[in-house]
Amino acid sequence: MGEARRIVVKVGSSSLTTAAGGLDADRVDALVDVLAKIRNAGAARAASAESGAGSRAGGGEREIVLVSSGAIAAGLAPLGLRRRPRDLARQQAAASVGQGLLVARYTASFARYGVRVGQVLLTSDDMSRRAHHRNASRTLDKLLAMGAFPIVNENDTVATDEIRFGDNDRLAALVAHLVHADLLVLLSDIDGVYDGDPSKPGTSRIAEVKGPQDLAGVEIGSAGKAGVGTGGMVTKVEAARIAAAAGIPVVLTSTVHAAEALAGGDTGTYFHPTGKRSADRLLWLQHASTPQGALVLDDGAVDAVVQRRKSLLPAGIASVEGEFSAGDPVELRDAKGRAVARGLVNFDAKEIPRLIGRSTRELARELGAAYEREVVHRDDLVLLHV
Repeated sequence: MGEARRIVVKVGSSSLTTAAGGLDADRVDALVDVLAKIRNAGAARAASAESGAGSRAGGGEREIVLVSSGAIAAGLAPLGLRRRPRDLARQQAAASVGQGLLVARYTASFARYGVRVGQVLLTSDDMSRRAHHRNASRTLDKLLAMGAFPIVNENDTVATDEIRFGDNDRLAALVAHLVHADLLVLLSDIDGVYDGDPSKPGTSRIAEVKGPQDLAGVEIGSAGKAGVGTGGMVTKVEAARIAAAAGIPVVLTSTVHAAEALAGGDTGTYFHPTGKRSADRLLWLQHASTPQGALVLDDGAVDAVVQRRKSLLPAGIASVEGEFSAGDPVELRDAKGRAVARGLVNFDAKEIPRLIGRSTRELARELGAAYEREVVHRDDLVLLHV
């Protein structure tokens, strides 16, 4: 943890705002104090190493990307809202007001350390489309290379229910993968995962999670009572699992212990990596995309896709559901309706009925060479746990 060079830090709304809504300037400044000092200390070490004979330039520099919630919460008080609204339109209005306040507060706070701030707003739709997530990756890399401090948030002002991440914990896990982070730190108002209700005596903090078995039987809490956020421990643990499965270690702790966590101290809950890094677009496809429809497969096609990792051909499709266009994400379901995979489809929904059950060679003879291809190529397909 202490040796991580590129770090994604996520902070929740409850750590930045009051329960009534509105930013708490002291809380923001306290977080920035930690992040800026660690970043500047790393830059100083890198400069010292660069000036030393035979030292590799940049060896000690630490790069940090901040995924910050708080836009909607910051906009509540200015709009006279007592709690986070349930309807999307008022959430978007609060985000529109609050995002400017949030970034302005960060800009002023980081300016105390001579650090520039860059804002990056994302939606799930941005990240599930190849060109868009490549652009996001380039932007974040360039901001870091130019010495700016990237602050990422979901673009709540334009996101609809269909293209929302749902919570910034999951967004942080995906951003960590996108920027090839060495560490993900999830900050909230709770100092780790507990084996029971942390407010009750007799419970203890779970220091390490090496796999799902370490959390078997542990009841994970939902969103807090303040009503300004959307997550809770459930979304944080899920985000930790996503990142760990992609080969990224995760620390889950409270915001007041941020400095200790970033220094490699014994705080919070540490999630060991459980998998290896996969292609960026496949992780986005699995965790950030919203299926626009479904293809129901026969038993042979399910076996080919799941067991033999083959592409989905027209001959293995039994039926089609929903309305979608070529390039959209769709679910692949078995005969019982269970989703077994998700992939990017190569045809519009209206085209598929006449392809069902037929060979690609037959389709090419009748409809042309453009139809001699997979409905979902195996390189654009991820398996789901069923």
